Amino acid sequence: MIKLTIPSEPIAQGRPRFVSRGKFVSTYDPPKSKAYKELVAQYAREQYHGKLLEGQLYVVLNVFRSVQKSISKAERARRLSGVHRPTVKPDIDNYFKAVTDACTGIIWRDDALITDVKMGKFYSEEPRVEIYVEEL
Repeated sequence: MIKLTIPSEPIAQGRPRFVSRGKFVSTYDPPKSKAYKELVAQYAREQYHGKLLEGQLYVVLNVFRSVQKSISKAERARRLSGVHRPTVKPDIDNYFKAVTDACTGIIWRDDALITDVKMGKFYSEEPRVEIYVEEL
Protein backbone atom coordinates (compact mmCIF):
# COMPACT_ATOMS: atom_id res chain seq x y z
CA MET A 1 0.00 0.00 0.00
CA ILE A 2 1.21 3.49 -0.87
CA LYS A 3 0.77 6.23 1.73
CA LEU A 4 1.20 9.93 0.98
CA THR A 5 0.77 12.93 3.26
CA ILE A 6 0.22 16.45 1.97
CA PRO A 7 1.08 18.66 4.98
CA SER A 8 -0.92 21.74 4.06
CA GLU A 9 -4.39 23.20 4.48
CA PRO A 10 -6.56 21.17 2.08
CA ILE A 11 -8.03 23.07 -0.85
CA ALA A 12 -10.95 21.75 -2.87
CA GLN A 13 -11.16 21.79 -6.64
CA GLY A 14 -12.82 25.03 -7.69
CA ARG A 15 -15.33 25.47 -10.46
CA PRO A 16 -13.70 25.71 -13.89
CA ARG A 17 -13.33 29.19 -15.32
CA PHE A 18 -14.29 29.96 -18.89
CA VAL A 19 -12.62 32.26 -21.40
CA SER A 20 -14.30 33.17 -24.67
CA ARG A 21 -12.21 34.17 -27.64
CA GLY A 22 -14.47 34.67 -30.61
CA LYS A 23 -16.07 31.32 -31.45
CA PHE A 24 -13.79 29.39 -29.12
CA VAL A 25 -14.41 28.82 -25.43
CA SER A 26 -11.72 27.31 -23.24
CA THR A 27 -11.62 26.39 -19.57
CA TYR A 28 -8.93 26.67 -16.93
CA ASP A 29 -8.46 25.93 -13.25
CA PRO A 30 -8.94 28.77 -10.77
CA PRO A 31 -5.51 29.99 -9.56
CA LYS A 32 -6.03 28.65 -6.01
CA SER A 33 -6.90 25.16 -7.30
CA LYS A 34 -4.01 25.16 -9.74
CA ALA A 35 -1.50 26.14 -7.04
CA TYR A 36 -2.81 23.44 -4.70
CA LYS A 37 -2.60 20.76 -7.40
CA GLU A 38 1.01 21.77 -8.05
CA LEU A 39 1.74 21.48 -4.31
CA VAL A 40 0.14 18.01 -4.15
CA ALA A 41 2.09 16.91 -7.22
CA GLN A 42 5.34 18.13 -5.64
CA TYR A 43 4.72 16.14 -2.44
CA ALA A 44 3.64 13.09 -4.46
CA ARG A 45 6.90 13.18 -6.45
CA GLU A 46 8.92 13.49 -3.23
CA GLN A 47 7.14 10.61 -1.50
CA TYR A 48 6.51 8.11 -4.32
CA HIS A 49 9.30 6.73 -6.47
CA GLY A 50 7.66 3.62 -7.93
CA LYS A 51 6.30 2.90 -11.37
CA LEU A 52 2.99 4.29 -12.56
CA LEU A 53 0.13 2.11 -11.38
CA GLU A 54 -1.88 0.61 -14.24
CA GLY A 55 -4.52 -1.61 -12.62
CA GLN A 56 -7.72 -1.07 -10.69
CA LEU A 57 -7.11 1.12 -7.65
CA TYR A 58 -8.57 1.46 -4.18
CA VAL A 59 -8.00 4.93 -2.72
CA VAL A 60 -8.56 6.11 0.83
CA LEU A 61 -8.53 9.90 1.18
CA ASN A 62 -8.69 11.55 4.60
CA VAL A 63 -8.93 15.34 4.75
CA PHE A 64 -7.89 17.07 7.97
CA ARG A 65 -9.07 20.68 8.12
CA SER A 66 -8.05 23.35 10.60
CA VAL A 67 -10.41 24.09 13.46
CA GLN A 68 -11.93 27.57 13.23
CA LYS A 69 -10.53 30.07 15.72
CA SER A 70 -13.87 31.63 16.69
CA ILE A 71 -15.34 28.70 18.64
CA SER A 72 -15.45 27.84 22.33
CA LYS A 73 -12.83 25.64 23.99
CA ALA A 74 -15.46 22.96 24.56
CA GLU A 75 -16.49 22.93 20.89
CA ARG A 76 -12.83 22.92 19.85
CA ALA A 77 -12.27 19.83 22.01
CA ARG A 78 -15.32 18.10 20.47
CA ARG A 79 -14.03 18.79 16.98
CA LEU A 80 -10.50 17.61 17.69
CA SER A 81 -11.77 14.44 19.36
CA GLY A 82 -13.89 13.56 16.32
CA VAL A 83 -17.27 13.98 18.04
CA HIS A 84 -18.08 16.85 15.65
CA ARG A 85 -16.78 16.41 12.12
CA PRO A 86 -16.85 18.94 9.27
CA THR A 87 -20.28 19.20 7.67
CA VAL A 88 -19.56 22.50 5.96
CA LYS A 89 -18.41 23.29 2.46
CA PRO A 90 -16.35 22.46 0.53
CA ASP A 91 -17.77 19.08 -0.39
CA ILE A 92 -15.52 16.08 0.10
CA ASP A 93 -15.72 15.08 -3.57
CA ASN A 94 -14.11 18.39 -4.55
CA TYR A 95 -11.13 17.65 -2.29
CA PHE A 96 -10.92 14.21 -3.90
CA LYS A 97 -10.95 15.69 -7.40
CA ALA A 98 -8.12 18.13 -6.64
CA VAL A 99 -5.87 15.45 -5.12
CA THR A 100 -6.50 12.68 -7.65
CA ASP A 101 -6.02 15.02 -10.62
CA ALA A 102 -2.68 16.12 -9.16
CA CYS A 103 -1.48 12.52 -8.73
CA THR A 104 -2.25 11.56 -12.34
CA GLY A 105 1.00 10.83 -14.16
CA ILE A 106 2.91 10.54 -10.87
CA ILE A 107 1.26 7.65 -9.01
CA TRP A 108 -1.23 6.31 -11.56
CA ARG A 109 -1.53 6.55 -15.31
CA ASP A 110 -5.06 7.95 -15.13
CA ASP A 111 -7.45 8.64 -12.25
CA ALA A 112 -10.09 6.69 -14.19
CA LEU A 113 -8.30 3.60 -12.79
CA ILE A 114 -9.77 4.35 -9.36
CA THR A 115 -12.63 1.90 -8.86
CA ASP A 116 -13.08 1.92 -5.08
CA VAL A 117 -12.93 4.85 -2.69
CA LYS A 118 -13.25 5.62 1.01
CA MET A 119 -13.18 9.27 2.11
CA GLY A 120 -13.43 11.19 5.35
CA LYS A 121 -13.32 14.81 6.58
CA PHE A 122 -11.90 15.55 10.02
CA TYR A 123 -10.67 18.47 12.10
CA SER A 124 -7.05 18.65 13.21
CA GLU A 125 -4.49 21.05 14.58
CA GLU A 126 -2.23 19.81 11.79
CA PRO A 127 -4.13 20.37 8.51
CA ARG A 128 -3.22 17.82 5.86
CA VAL A 129 -4.46 15.26 3.40
CA GLU A 130 -3.57 11.58 3.79
CA ILE A 131 -3.85 9.33 0.76
CA TYR A 132 -3.63 5.55 0.76
CA VAL A 133 -3.50 3.74 -2.57
CA GLU A 134 -3.72 0.02 -3.18
CA GLU A 135 -3.71 -1.78 -6.50
CA LEU A 136 -6.51 -4.38 -6.56
